[in-house]
Amino acid sequence: MYKVSNARMLVDKIYTMDVEAPRVVAHCQPGQFVIIKVDEQGERIPLTICDYDRTKGTVTLVYQTVGTTTFKLSELKDGDELCDITGPLGRPSDLIDTPIEDLKKMNILFVAGGVGAAPVYPQAKWLKEHGVDCDVILGSKTKDLLIMEKKLAEVSNLYVTTDDGSYGFNGMVTAQLEDLVENQGKKYDLCVAIGPMIMMKFTALTTKKYGIKTVVSMNPIMVDGTGMCGGCRLHVGDEVKFACVDGPEFDGHLINFDEAMKRSQMYKTLEGRALLKLQEGDTHHGGCGECGEDA
Repeated sequence: MYKVSNARMLVDKIYTMDVEAPRVVAHCQPGQFVIIKVDEQGERIPLTICDYDRTKGTVTLVYQTVGTTTFKLSELKDGDELCDITGPLGRPSDLIDTPIEDLKKMNILFVAGGVGAAPVYPQAKWLKEHGVDCDVILGSKTKDLLIMEKKLAEVSNLYVTTDDGSYGFNGMVTAQLEDLVENQGKKYDLCVAIGPMIMMKFTALTTKKYGIKTVVSMNPIMVDGTGMCGGCRLHVGDEVKFACVDGPEFDGHLINFDEAMKRSQMYKTLEGRALLKLQEGDTHHGGCGECGEDA
């Protein structure tokens, strides 16, 4: 069992908690995720790592209530326990393996939409700890739905935008990106975009226009987290990949977002899952990621 602390609601339907999991925390890196179970009968769901404290042995999770499991998770109080937490899983951000001196020469931009602020934070924090500056665009529909503004401001040059103009820049994250490049003379070598699928799609289209290398995190389409269910199957260029075992980060200019979004909707129904399995055959799942059965 894994004890919960600092459990609270950040904004409507978005919650955070720390979980005592020393063995997970000892190995996790920015960009990775964990799989949790609330209770013995509960389903397994993947959640991205927002932060970790190796001294305390705690991992910080941020999540949105979208179904039964996340609703049960939101009801946990300080001192309660999770049945299980497994990880870290997925591949760490490519930034981790890039020489620090090379990173210091780069102009790096993060685009965080909604709950995407959570997985952006550990990457920006890691860069700050290694003496690398970065810019972050933090966007939401309204001021009331913004999360992690203060934390991101501590580790980056932060630009806040709201779709309705209730706070910060008036417009979507792509409009803020265009303003930074066209009106403020910003030049970027790399953009990392994390958030809703539609946001990442249009961010990638915008950065492609400016010739900015772009990485996106496909964690929104993950279901099982081990490659066995086939839920996060997607095309990256001409290759079939699985977000959980091959990612979750991929070249945003190679992702077929329309296919991924349509497929994600089909996967929500039993009939849709059966049809996808029939159509995709042996490439329907990616194995466990450890046994050599990856498609």
